[in-house]
Amino acid sequence: MKCYQVINFGKPLALRVYENPIPKGKEILIKILACGVCHSDLHLADGFFDLGDGKRITLADRGTKLPFTPGHEITGSVVAKGEDAKEVNIGDSGIVFPWIGCGICQACKEGNETLCEAPKYLGARLNGGYSDHIIVPDSKYLVSYGDMDPAVAAPYACSGLTAFSALKKIPDTHSEDWIIIIGAGGVGINGILLSSAVHKAKILVIDNNKEKRDKAIEAGAHAAYDPDEEEKIRSVIGIGASAAIDFVGMPETSDLALSLVKKGGMVVVIGLYGGSLKLSLPLVPMRSITLRGSYVGELRELRELVDIIKSGKIKLMPVKRQDLSTANQAMSDLRAGKVNGRIVLIPS
Repeated sequence: MKCYQVINFGKPLALRVYENPIPKGKEILIKILACGVCHSDLHLADGFFDLGDGKRITLADRGTKLPFTPGHEITGSVVAKGEDAKEVNIGDSGIVFPWIGCGICQACKEGNETLCEAPKYLGARLNGGYSDHIIVPDSKYLVSYGDMDPAVAAPYACSGLTAFSALKKIPDTHSEDWIIIIGAGGVGINGILLSSAVHKAKILVIDNNKEKRDKAIEAGAHAAYDPDEEEKIRSVIGIGASAAIDFVGMPETSDLALSLVKKGGMVVVIGLYGGSLKLSLPLVPMRSITLRGSYVGELRELRELVDIIKSGKIKLMPVKRQDLSTANQAMSDLRAGKVNGRIVLIPS
């Protein structure tokens, strides 16, 4: 088994070769067909998240042990299974749901594994998809994608699921409403592509990169502006947007989102760029605004999303295929903002 692993936080990934693991109990061994490169992988490789005001949360504090294999947007096929894995057959393929909880807490029992306080996320707590094989704890986490291209399907385990879950958290909208999307990277583009499956509202995109704004219009956004064009944005949205999704997650973008929603509006923060936000507290009740976070999505939402994708009603996200051996370069390109859509690593 070839893996590109974090050996030391903040350093390039290193190639390591191991014997293929043997699945036990309900576990299944997946031969990986594709794995998307996500911005979260950069934070995981760095070993920390920036909480702002000089504070950090480290992966070591959260139980991540080195070495580990990043990557959580995984598709693959079953090549071996444990003795208790009854609901799956050798050769079955699908998207691997990576946001796995402890399985015993109340949140997990209710199907809300992303709210688990002791998660076992693939690519963070457990070894992930920058590899040619992976152990998945239970066959229920393999979601069939039908006859989809596995490279196209892979990013829906995170990029697509994250955008979809955030859109679902916004109350129902009407055709005259606006939803603002801040950040037209891979997840933001998925937000645009998936919006029509969830909402009737028009989409306005804010990004400081012209090429990404152009890609946003191609993806179906009704308007796209630079963040400095606030006057033009306000002339379009009138009294304010019904909701805004911050796919960046830095103080400036969340503050902008809060300023652009109307009374009773919602701001959903997804991005993990880092920093801290200062709020004028009296304006929160006076404007009746909702500020909430959204972290990826649940297994039931992935199944719902895959059904939408298979229906053919939405345009799929563009992907760029690269060999698994280019993992470090792919992460460097993503860090430098050179990626439109999604890079997907293919084991050779």
